[in-house]
Amino acid sequence: MAGGIGARFWPYSRRRRPKQFLDILGTGRTLLQMTYDRFTEMAEPDQFVVITYRKYLALVKEQLPELKNHQILTEPLRKNTATCIAYATYRIHSLDPEATVIVTPADHLILQEKKFTRTLKKAVEAAAEDSKLITLGIKPNRPETGYGYIQYIEKAHTHVFRVKAFIEKPNSKLAKTFLESGDFVWNSGMFVWKAKSLILAFEKHMPDLAEVFEEGVSIYGTDKEAEFVSRAYTQVKNISIDYGVMEKSSQVYVILGDFGWSDLGSWNSLYDLREKDENNNVVEANAILYETENSYIKVKGDKLVVVQGLKNYLVNETDNVLLICKLDAEKKFREFVSNAKKKGEDFI
Repeated sequence: MAGGIGARFWPYSRRRRPKQFLDILGTGRTLLQMTYDRFTEMAEPDQFVVITYRKYLALVKEQLPELKNHQILTEPLRKNTATCIAYATYRIHSLDPEATVIVTPADHLILQEKKFTRTLKKAVEAAAEDSKLITLGIKPNRPETGYGYIQYIEKAHTHVFRVKAFIEKPNSKLAKTFLESGDFVWNSGMFVWKAKSLILAFEKHMPDLAEVFEEGVSIYGTDKEAEFVSRAYTQVKNISIDYGVMEKSSQVYVILGDFGWSDLGSWNSLYDLREKDENNNVVEANAILYETENSYIKVKGDKLVVVQGLKNYLVNETDNVLLICKLDAEKKFREFVSNAKKKGEDFI
């Protein structure tokens, strides 16, 4: 899934080139390319499908020239993850009714890739049984308030646990309770299932959406597909896969993972990963700092940046926007972007 706009990384992430198409970690590969690289251990190039917003088609082609045109699906509208996953799944199922599908966002970080691959192989095995819908849960190491959580029911002698509940991002007190209880994991947003298992779940829990995409069975892969998809997207609701299916189904199971995962969802999450100076600052700029700590300073080029007296701040200049705000002001970013748009489309 590579269609998001990465609003919480604005102004570095822009609508014309969102964060999945950026080399955020300075590795020489974008997040999309790193995601592709990660799965080449398990799959051949012709087994990949990228689904993205239509305006990003050229970016995907540029960054993943290994893929053929039919492997890149484009969405005419943004209608959340249930619709995105449904389109890809129904199309894959029309080509191979027995396909097993691994669903992953294109903008996550995995530090321990061998452990990740081993965990995925367990998930693929588990997904072969009894219409199971498998999600990957990350063992928490802190009371994180920026992630959703999954509560599971533990059984002896198995690595596959039945999911009891999905919980939205908690406050700090609740997050500490989750961490102490031992039966909660972070919701990674990665899934594994047989295509036919998810279609059964759509038919049961989102019948309106299932009916829309079922109509395309004879159209997928033909020159009429784009027209059909444009029509289909106007007929479905904007709902996440968690809310539409995973929270309702009795077939949802979780496999626990501990492989150095981050969803790279915000400047704050990137700050946690970066190397820091003696005052806990991340400095990616030609900068002189005074009485400044726990801050992230990122400015391209040779411009000299002088900062005094900041604590827990982000300073980022990208192209025509200079942003100075609290480093943990994640909830304000949609407001920032919305108001910047009023100043002109060039600022977003």
